[in-house]
Amino acid sequence: MTENSLSYEIIGSVIELHKTVGPGLLESAYENALAYELRKKGLEVKQQVPMPFIYKDVKQDVGYRIDLVVENRVIIELKSVEALAPVHYSQTLTYLKLSGLKLALLINFNCHSMKDGIHRIVNHL
Repeated sequence: MTENSLSYEIIGSVIELHKTVGPGLLESAYENALAYELRKKGLEVKQQVPMPFIYKDVKQDVGYRIDLVVENRVIIELKSVEALAPVHYSQTLTYLKLSGLKLALLINFNCHSMKDGIHRIVNHL
């Protein structure tokens, strides 16, 4: 599957999840439920993926944790906040750059309509 076809499947699951449970839950609840939905579709989903951080000659084995990685191609960063801040976009782009992947979805479940809560971020390698 391409990144675009994966994102189509992911977004469909996000919208279904949001319609079912609505806003107001913790990020961890959305993470587990979304992982369940994507696995039900036969997709490989990794949760809380450690992302090492290397600065000069110092390596931190778990500098960061990516919420979800789907099919080793798409990063999903989940939020449940009043409004996304610029740092959320920067964080997601940094995950893309460190991982070498091309596409991430930054998703804020704390919104009335999910069309306002889904943001595609592309790493122009």
